[in-house]
Amino acid sequence: MDTRIAAYGFIYDITINGGSLLLTHWNENGRTGWTLPGGGLEDYETAEQAAIREIREESGYDAALDGLLGVDSMFIRPEDRFEVTGRGFHGLRIIYLAHVVGGELTHEIDGSSDEARWFSLEEVAQVPTVSLVSVALDLWLSRLAQHSGHAAG
Repeated sequence: MDTRIAAYGFIYDITINGGSLLLTHWNENGRTGWTLPGGGLEDYETAEQAAIREIREESGYDAALDGLLGVDSMFIRPEDRFEVTGRGFHGLRIIYLAHVVGGELTHEIDGSSDEARWFSLEEVAQVPTVSLVSVALDLWLSRLAQHSGHAAG
């Protein structure tokens, strides 16, 4: 089985249009969708370092991490992979709460992402997203519900 460890930033800013989530447009080998800024860990890089680096590369923003939101495992059977390898795939996705501390919104050039944009939660529901976005939103809403003392819904 092939394994990829990746780190992402969940950046929700209440001051942008009354509340917006930063997403990047993943566009690679004919596959596309909106996702959280982030990506794979490089050699000798911590998950935290990867999240900060990837947020900068994909959005132009410098970010600070506010803690772990959650960890998600994604599995793809060998027959469902885009690349014919004969092996399954395990994506270990580490999601951090983060906030912008500098930089300005820019689009990644020559990477797997081609656009970065702020979306209201209503807009997020209307655009094609990868599964990571719904996983992160569920984790975030559950955390908000725990802090407010209500059940998530």
